Amino acid sequence: MSTIGGSKRESTGTSDFGKKVGLFEARVIAVNPTIEQFKDVLGMEIKEDSKAAEYLSERDGNTVLRIDFWLEETRKIEEGQTPWRTKVSFFLENKERENKDGTKQQYINEIGTCSWADDTANLPEWFIGRDYRQAYVGEEDLYNFMRAWLSELDYRHSDTTLQLDWKKLMKGNVKDIKDQVGGEWCGTVGASAIVITKEKDGETKEYQGVYSKAFFPSYSLKNFRLVNYNSPDVLKGLTSKKSKDLKPHERFVINMIGEYGCKDYYTFKDIQDYNPDDNLVASDAFISEEGDDY
Repeated sequence: MSTIGGSKRESTGTSDFGKKVGLFEARVIAVNPTIEQFKDVLGMEIKEDSKAAEYLSERDGNTVLRIDFWLEETRKIEEGQTPWRTKVSFFLENKERENKDGTKQQYINEIGTCSWADDTANLPEWFIGRDYRQAYVGEEDLYNFMRAWLSELDYRHSDTTLQLDWKKLMKGNVKDIKDQVGGEWCGTVGASAIVITKEKDGETKEYQGVYSKAFFPSYSLKNFRLVNYNSPDVLKGLTSKKSKDLKPHERFVINMIGEYGCKDYYTFKDIQDYNPDDNLVASDAFISEEGDDY
């Protein structure tokens, strides 16, 4: 049974907009839109046989569900202009998640937080304080996003839950997520627009993307304007910090630059029009000595 609710926290691929890169604040405007919603909500015309509105597939005999969250940038625009829109996608597979050698399993609790262990007896106390189960492939990234999006929920409160019915999801039913769009729990999300480079048919192709493994509180966007997180010296200082001492936006940076982080082109600056000449990822990715984008 799906459960999303609790105590409210007290305050203390795109259309024809062109590719962008950088950090931005966005609201969710649609989840797995139908052909009709592509037109009515996103202002996009797609064909009746388009696979854009087909979200279920199969991998190695397992059902796979793609969940597309369509984002709209919140920056003020001039009258008559259309806000920039893009999507971030998550892929759920009907397969319990374990590490490569099968020695550890991933578990998820009722507020979408994950932990790894070789035995449930070795799960940390902070994790087992809530109901939990073994996690499925793709859930960690999905719930990381949902916790960032449904930021008005108080996740420290004992009556708060963030659960989705797995059986319904594996049938393509995402109504419980759609119902949250514009709801009382949702806020805005801080995200990174990236450009994905792939080789296809002997040619280098570039695609718009959004980094899907980490997000940051939208209020912390100002911190990226005060500190140049493209600087190697700044990044070196961050990596020397203990995890418990990192602020939310710093954890986001560490996630992106880490060993398993973003391999595509990005920048820790405000969102901007993409300039292909700046994209060194298309050849050999590196951080320049001057601390520019990479």
